[in-house]
Amino acid sequence: MSFKKKMLLLGGSHAEIPLIQAAQALGWYVITTGNNRDGLGHPYADKTVFANYSDKDAMLELARAEGVQAVCSGCNDFALLSTVYVCEKLGLPGHDSYATSLEIHHKDKYRALATRLGIPTPRALTVAVANSENDAGLNCANFDAAIASLTFPIIVKPVDLTGGKGIHRAANLEEAREAYKDACSRTRQDHIVVEEFVQGTNHGFSAMLVKGKVAFAFADNEQYYINKYLVSGANSPSTSGSETLAKLRDYSERIARELHLVDGILHIQYIEKPDGTPVIIEICRRPPGDLYIKFVKYATGIDYPKFIVLAETGEDISGIADVPTQGFWLRHCIMADRQAGDILTDGDASPASDKRCQGIVRDVTFSPEIQSNIVEKFLWYKPGDVVADKLTYKAGIVFFKFDTLEEMASKTARMTDLAKIVLE
Repeated sequence: MSFKKKMLLLGGSHAEIPLIQAAQALGWYVITTGNNRDGLGHPYADKTVFANYSDKDAMLELARAEGVQAVCSGCNDFALLSTVYVCEKLGLPGHDSYATSLEIHHKDKYRALATRLGIPTPRALTVAVANSENDAGLNCANFDAAIASLTFPIIVKPVDLTGGKGIHRAANLEEAREAYKDACSRTRQDHIVVEEFVQGTNHGFSAMLVKGKVAFAFADNEQYYINKYLVSGANSPSTSGSETLAKLRDYSERIARELHLVDGILHIQYIEKPDGTPVIIEICRRPPGDLYIKFVKYATGIDYPKFIVLAETGEDISGIADVPTQGFWLRHCIMADRQAGDILTDGDASPASDKRCQGIVRDVTFSPEIQSNIVEKFLWYKPGDVVADKLTYKAGIVFFKFDTLEEMASKTARMTDLAKIVLE
């Protein structure tokens, strides 16, 4: 059997499937890892070793044991930080240093960086974590004093988590205290970040850097459903104008110069204020989740997963073309509007009857109105699944293409009614 170069990919969920397939097409023998034995990506890999990818030393041992020539990050910040740590220790190409990666992926460090570089960012501060019930009262007093300089509403969030975990908007001090306690209970760090809420529209900006310059950029409009801090969909082209997108290119290149970033992806989430100013709220150097990189490939024709793998393995990506969105596209996560235990009202039952939703998934339905727009359905739900948490449960992801900008805007706004999970 001919020798194949070996890659360790930190992750194995549905989000990593395009990366696995791209790596294999480039000739890599792909080893996935992670704690989730039910990860939908693992069956696509050549080999899987179940382990905790957030444990960077365990990943270093695994990479050495497997004799890999490359390590690639999955769609998770802990995976990215372990990836860069391993590559730094083994001298493997394709990644920034561990210290540089912390500057980008820890929210408090990025806020400080952005302030230093003159990049719009929410007014923010850090507060020490309450380590136990015994010192919660003392830390809450410190928390109250710390946020006195901020204007409500505020956002309270862990510095090290993604996907909306532990993030809360607070309109007053009482709500802020509850949000602080929850953020403290979730973070692995000794502090959390608190920032002023920015009003505007939510967007993504995904770029490929080559020698410190933006060689390719893609922009979208984000959608949110029940969970206001977890992106449920994105469509493109973006409503952001050319001046706003030019600013994002400039900000990306400022960051690249300051931190001497290696070639590869730089993904940004931003809020566009009414005056067109893009305020960056999240930034990362790993692939976004929920098949976003496949969405970019559909919308532009650029093989985004391939270029990400090339960059993370130290290969040349200067051949990437800066192609705008071709047509009108939507990536939509099929999410529930109820969960087990919710009281059924509004026609399902009268409040007096106190009938409760069992949260059992029976089907996913698509309105005839959108059948012709469907390009691909990737559904992983099973009839009988129980929706225990409507904020995170997904039945699958669907890609849509539309004929006009107006059709995209109209159907996107109604998509949670047009594509639905049927529950009992």
